[in-house]
Amino acid sequence: MLNFFRRRPSNPKDDVLSGITVALALVPEAVAFAFVAGVSPIIGLYSAFFIGLFSAIFGGRPGMISGATGAMAVVVVTLVAEHGLEYLFPTVVLCGLIQVLVGLGRLGKLIRMVPHSVMLGFVNGLAIVIMLAQFGSFKTLGPDGLLHFMTGWPLAIMLGLAGLTMAIIWLLPKLTGVVPASLAAIMTVTLVAVGLNTWAPAMTAAGPSNVVLTVKDMLVSQSQAAAVRSAANAHAGPMTPAAVTAAVATVDVESVGIAAALPRPFFLEYALPPLTWATLMTILPFALVLAGVGLIESLMTLTLIDDITETRGRGNRECIGQGVANITCGLFGGMGGCAMIGQSLINVNSGGRGRTSGITAALCLLIFVLFLAPWIEMIPMAALVGVMFMVVIGTFEWATLKMWGRMPGMDMLVMVLVAGYTVIMHDLATAVLLGVVVSALAFAWQHATHIFADIKSNEHGSRIYQLHGPLFFASVRSFSDMFDAATDPDDVVIDFYYTRVYDQSGLEAINSVAERYQKAGKRLHLTHLSQECRHLLARAGDLVEVNLSEDPQYHVATDRID
Repeated sequence: MLNFFRRRPSNPKDDVLSGITVALALVPEAVAFAFVAGVSPIIGLYSAFFIGLFSAIFGGRPGMISGATGAMAVVVVTLVAEHGLEYLFPTVVLCGLIQVLVGLGRLGKLIRMVPHSVMLGFVNGLAIVIMLAQFGSFKTLGPDGLLHFMTGWPLAIMLGLAGLTMAIIWLLPKLTGVVPASLAAIMTVTLVAVGLNTWAPAMTAAGPSNVVLTVKDMLVSQSQAAAVRSAANAHAGPMTPAAVTAAVATVDVESVGIAAALPRPFFLEYALPPLTWATLMTILPFALVLAGVGLIESLMTLTLIDDITETRGRGNRECIGQGVANITCGLFGGMGGCAMIGQSLINVNSGGRGRTSGITAALCLLIFVLFLAPWIEMIPMAALVGVMFMVVIGTFEWATLKMWGRMPGMDMLVMVLVAGYTVIMHDLATAVLLGVVVSALAFAWQHATHIFADIKSNEHGSRIYQLHGPLFFASVRSFSDMFDAATDPDDVVIDFYYTRVYDQSGLEAINSVAERYQKAGKRLHLTHLSQECRHLLARAGDLVEVNLSEDPQYHVATDRID
């Protein structure tokens, strides 16, 4: 089957049909990720539109789908909670500028420096964070005006419908691929929820409500809880039940929802944060994290699609495309985004190969938002939770559970470290950087002991050290300890035929050994230095003084028994 997908050529019909399929699947995920980020669903939907459209046009991987993602959402939620929504949009714009600079600097190839163990920890940690974020959907407004976890029948119904959603998504592809599984699941569960809400309304602090929470209900509950918090901050003492009811009543339920209108620049819709140096220092760390997370996930997805289609995308152009998309998204009040592994696989497996598929998906999504907004508000939260739980199951690398005792211990440690840091700190970019640093240090430590020398003497009485292994900062001590200028003969040769000198520390170690032999009044010859090492010595100039020889290779003789 995979070979069929590889050989499939790009054509407009397949691209358009695949784009429509992807757009249908994008709607529930964009809404769900918006709740994860703590913003309105309309922000998530418009983010998916802008990111999907501009990355499809300017990106470096035709056929790859981008949109609002969980990786970005778990960063955004902290920013919104700590500083407010008005700080989000300038942060997304700055994130896009950073990504464009990365692409112009041709730094996209740095994804090759991320070890596989770090990638495993990244996706596993991301899956856990997305899963934990779903528990907020199990809260409803209580009599005190605060959000509390459901209990009793509402909780049982919520869990049952989420389970039904997951079951449909899992079973339907085994029967047919005509309808996207997530779309079919949401439509089915929505019909069930409408019946339950008609038959058994629940009671809340605001009066009759739905027993099955919908997107509209969640938006109303969040608005009412925010109104209660604002009223509480204005009062000196605790809120009385009457005060809670009054605060809740200030929310115009009819005005809360997904506005079906064309997006406008954010500075026309929201208050601008102060244009000061302090504001820049506030948003810069979040922008750096968003840029890093977005590029890491995008370039990882690009590599995956390259492998499936047996073609090659352009990493640096993808960085620029993602940056342009995020700049535009931020200017129009979006939460930012990046490439989506799941949606990209859906697109490729549905026949999408060209940029037309991504453009079609984005335009169809905009049509859904403009003309089907009331229907989106009817979607039950249980369905979105079920969709996100399936995203978690698909994102988590379950094969890692079978790797214990089979992978090297350091790789397992790095994977757990990255995943744990991601879950605890919700900082995916720093987690990946930490994993890369630890992996690099572990690599350096392991190779520090790989340098050794075969020691022999030739017919002229010269002692020959034929080195093996890398000479760099971690191995200079082992290199220095090999030589004893006091006991060596008057003529010593260090043969670098099987070794390489990689950094200034290696050059300094060579210089130090040469000085020891010079003080002892003995001759030291360096042979078969690599061209790279000679270049380093030339650049070092007077900083390193050694005598180079062009002697032939000194092969080490061994006794063999015939």
